Amino acid sequence: MDVILIQDVNTLGGKNEVVKVKNGYGRNFLIPQKVAVEASPSNLKQLAERLKVQKKKEDAMLAELKSVIAKLTEAPVKLTAKTGTSGKIFGSITTVMIARAIREQKGYEIDRRKIHIIDEVKELGIHKAKVDFANGNEAEIELDVVAEA
Repeated sequence: MDVILIQDVNTLGGKNEVVKVKNGYGRNFLIPQKVAVEASPSNLKQLAERLKVQKKKEDAMLAELKSVIAKLTEAPVKLTAKTGTSGKIFGSITTVMIARAIREQKGYEIDRRKIHIIDEVKELGIHKAKVDFANGNEAEIELDVVAEA
């Protein structure tokens, strides 16, 4: 018997997957528990439609993500820090400071845990950081650290 899984089942497969199971397991457990539906032609057609809508949403999100990455990489993010006479920063630049600067300058809310500073920022000048957007999408942004006036 073929069934379409409505939700993930550990030993069987993931959501929206068509799997072959024994008749008793499908009729007596999966379908009554509302974990799966029978793979009839109409249900398969609905599954194809759901997958098409999901693909369209993912494509739209990916296009929006690409525009966000382009906006983040077009100009450096300016950060101010207190410095000594030699140009060294008191403390260092943190991911929280970077996230706040991105929110204020670029208008995007990025979680600080997605920002990774490549080299420790302890001096004034241009530095690099990576923003990981998951699924292999990441942006390398420039940080322009200047002295506080």
